Amino acid sequence: MDPDAFAWLLTPPGQQLLARAEQACAEHADPVARAEAVRRTGASAERATTALAQAELRIRAVAKFGELASRMYFTPDGLEQATRLPVARHRAGRLTAATPHSLLDLGCGIGGDLVAFADAGLTAAGVDTDPLRVAIARANLEALDLPGAVQVADGTTLDLSPFDVVYADPARRGARGRVFDAEGWTPPWSFITSLLRRASVVKLAPGLDHDLVPGGIEAEWVSDRGDVKEAVLWSSWLATCARRATVLGAGGLATLTEEDDPWHLTPADRPVGDVGAFLYEPDGAVIRAGLVTAVAAGVDGRLVDPRIAWVTADAAYSTPFARGYRVVEEVPFREKPLRAALRARGIGALTIKTRGVAVTPEQLRPRLALRGDSAATLVLTRVADKGCAFLVEPLSPAQTAP
Repeated sequence: MDPDAFAWLLTPPGQQLLARAEQACAEHADPVARAEAVRRTGASAERATTALAQAELRIRAVAKFGELASRMYFTPDGLEQATRLPVARHRAGRLTAATPHSLLDLGCGIGGDLVAFADAGLTAAGVDTDPLRVAIARANLEALDLPGAVQVADGTTLDLSPFDVVYADPARRGARGRVFDAEGWTPPWSFITSLLRRASVVKLAPGLDHDLVPGGIEAEWVSDRGDVKEAVLWSSWLATCARRATVLGAGGLATLTEEDDPWHLTPADRPVGDVGAFLYEPDGAVIRAGLVTAVAAGVDGRLVDPRIAWVTADAAYSTPFARGYRVVEEVPFREKPLRAALRARGIGALTIKTRGVAVTPEQLRPRLALRGDSAATLVLTRVADKGCAFLVEPLSPAQTAP
């Protein structure tokens, strides 16, 4: 889709064709049947393709934008790169608490973050070098009746001083795929570090190397419904800690920082001990933020190994920062006796969780050749430098103490 095709899509005839394409998507699961239904309107092949592609993108976008998706516009790349709405709203909420008068979104893409900023009441503007993305971002603000200005510009060449806060989400993919060299991002890491010397927020991939984070900057890892979605750098004007893990879920928001970790200043004193009656699997954001021992402190527990992100405790606790399991029994770690033990227990369906061991669940499961009517969860990990295996049961809320 080019800017002219998108501009036509916003006209009354374009909106009518888009509505027909959405109806076709609702009535037909088969892509061919959908296309035939849209072409029967008499639209040109190009316009029919544009409308149908947009209708299908709106369906895919529900996972990220919920009910707003049915009124928004997307490109495939723009949707893939856009922040999930709950995550964007969390970031906008933090910024609102800082009461900035204005915010500039550098490289705003299709405007997903702009939507969250504007909806939170922030005076926000966006720039992008791609005319189509700018047109889509502008249309999304208008479709949702939200204020905001968007224009085509290279943010690295602008005078940023009029804005209280600058937000950036560097592009980390190029024509050849993912770019691993931070200086090859758009904008490059050298620009990002200069940006962090003022009031700014930078969204990065969750695999961010801790060593890249400049001093005085808060690094926040955010997960949504169990998936680690991003790392966010908050400059010293906005930072409230050094490391933070934020977990978003059905129960709301929970956050953990190094101040919740009694061992954050003395890692050599981290508690390590034998596996107790319960195991806790920390959320990915907690692991990325290096706050596993904060979870251990929260459940009055300890690590099973100083280098592995499993926490064990002698009691059942409810925590938003980890999934809890009751340890049923220890079983053999070696494959042949493990297979025999699982078969003896009639286990036919097996969930395998590995950490700290060179075992791939997808490869192990068929080799076990399980037969039986029971289902189980198997944890393969290392305890005191020794491979261990445990059958466990996920804890339900009723089995845990707050």
